[in-house]
Amino acid sequence: MTTLGLEEEYLLLEPVSGLPSHRAAEVQELLESAPEVGADEIQRELLSCQIETATPVCDTLTQAEESLLNFRRMFEDAARRAGTLGAATGTAPLIRQAYPELTDKQRYEDLRASAPGIVGDQFVNGLHVHVGVPDQERGVQALNRIRPWIPLLTALSVNSPYWLGRDSGFGSWRVVHYRRWAVQGIAPWFADAADYERRITRLGASGAILDRGVLTWVARLSDHYPTLELRACDVQLEAQDSVLLGALTRALVVTALQEADADTVPLVPDPELLDAALWQGARDGMEHHLVDLATAEPVPARQHLASFLEHIGPALEAEGDTGWVRAGLGTMEERGTGAERQRRAMHDGGVEALLALYGRTLTFEP
Repeated sequence: MTTLGLEEEYLLLEPVSGLPSHRAAEVQELLESAPEVGADEIQRELLSCQIETATPVCDTLTQAEESLLNFRRMFEDAARRAGTLGAATGTAPLIRQAYPELTDKQRYEDLRASAPGIVGDQFVNGLHVHVGVPDQERGVQALNRIRPWIPLLTALSVNSPYWLGRDSGFGSWRVVHYRRWAVQGIAPWFADAADYERRITRLGASGAILDRGVLTWVARLSDHYPTLELRACDVQLEAQDSVLLGALTRALVVTALQEADADTVPLVPDPELLDAALWQGARDGMEHHLVDLATAEPVPARQHLASFLEHIGPALEAEGDTGWVRAGLGTMEERGTGAERQRRAMHDGGVEALLALYGRTLTFEP
């Protein structure tokens, strides 16, 4: 069984106004005092209105879901005790004009110095999926082969439609926001692991980026773990949807590894088409069309999803995840993506209803 790990980033919001609340230090202290939460589960993010968690290395989807739900319950309680609202949304729907407070860490001060306009808007939260790979060489081959399907995973995950108090017109404004960093989008094709390292080293030496951590490709190899890390997805309203995206990503990586071992002919889309497909997936989610990168033609999003499930079907079955994925996609079909749910809430009851959605879904258990 291939290992899996999930990271989620959350916002702290003021319960009435919905503005970011810079009280992460207080929330962290409360979390650290809870025996149910391990110290390695709590991490601080760039802004002092953000908290991040990471599951342990998991073999099963049940393990991943239990870890996320446990942390979310403790996080919700700590946020409430600190007078804030914990929210699993890809962007803050409202922000202040003043420059935000950063987490007290030298690297974050260095980031601000390198890109103050971008850092000042970094009210964004992602879901990062780590899938175990045997070694860096095979990891690079898998990274190459998952590229055509990343726009679909982005479309499934859209959960950040609001920015500056208005509808951005994108299901994932977070993905668009990240396009402002120096190294962004879907990573290029690499010849091998040596080519991957050579190009990253040259980027680091260029002075354009602070360090390897600012390689904001939506998928890359982890520098800290023997994993391929997908960063294309918004944080999800509910833990169940995070695990669903984890299952789909794991099956895609397993399929890519098998194809690399079999030396099948890979699909290598034109880079500009791949980039446009990612942008389109972030804009439209699952509501309209996506690009079939094998034909360069638009197809209905649900039809493209069906092709994807056929592609990864054997890997889903081998990992024992088929039933979970079918159920999870069925639930998403009924209620919509996170972006669709946020828009319905805003339409029905404005900011108050949107904040109620954040609070209701953070710890929801099916």
